Amino acid sequence: MATPKLDAIGAEAVEIAAQALADVTLPGQVGAHVRVEPGPDRLVNHVFECTMPGYRGWHWVATLARAPRAKTATVCETMLMPGEGALLAPEWEPWAKRLRPSDVGVDDELPFIAQDERLDQAFEQSARDEKDEDAATTWEIGLGRKRVLNRIGRQMAATRWDEGEFGPRAISARGREEHAAGQCAACGFLLQIAGSLRQAFGVCSNEWSPADGRVVSLGYGCGAHSETEPEHSRDTPEEHVVLDEMKVDFVDRGEEEEPAQESARPEAREGEEESPETAEKANDSADA
Repeated sequence: MATPKLDAIGAEAVEIAAQALADVTLPGQVGAHVRVEPGPDRLVNHVFECTMPGYRGWHWVATLARAPRAKTATVCETMLMPGEGALLAPEWEPWAKRLRPSDVGVDDELPFIAQDERLDQAFEQSARDEKDEDAATTWEIGLGRKRVLNRIGRQMAATRWDEGEFGPRAISARGREEHAAGQCAACGFLLQIAGSLRQAFGVCSNEWSPADGRVVSLGYGCGAHSETEPEHSRDTPEEHVVLDEMKVDFVDRGEEEEPAQESARPEAREGEEESPETAEKANDSADA
């Protein structure tokens, strides 16, 4: 395809293009003139810088046209166009696809989906008698509800639960972190659910478990398992032994006995008799 010829009169009408943009913008939003782009049938595009905050890489464009044998150009349209590296909004998606489960509150109402791939039509049932003994059984197989979960819906739920916070966990007999001492399949607090998903999931009913009231995988496990027993090592003290590091124990040692005073009186050698002077000196020393 041949390149359009640039119309000389339209290319020189920079002031007309700038005035056209000034009429549709606020002061300071249009920058310097960048270039002129030729178009078919004597059309030209005058490109100006965009100085608005948040529109980096965008340009103001004024399209001018010249009628045959006319001596002046006239304004056709003005627009704001993105250039290379311009910040663009993400590709538009319908509201139903943008919505996330965390965006829905308790009182929010979702739109009705007539053709939901997760649901199938249920069996019809006439008015149910309150005294019907088979009411629980008929409700479980879908009687009384317009639509029930189909295989696709069950697979989507199972995948979501299995990959969620309460999915399967590995077992470790040594109490390693991120491992379960026992799994929910053998826990007495597990409540079974109806349908085919009961083979892989249940509901926890232990108030001490982080999964209380939540759907859990049978391979999940936590420290609140009903059959978990504490392991005591040889160095673990008995339950009645308490170590109080803040208490000071006082020991009553009683009064220390004074060492017996050695007699200053020299002992007489065996076989010798004490002279009267020696005995008198010893008595004086004892009295002193």
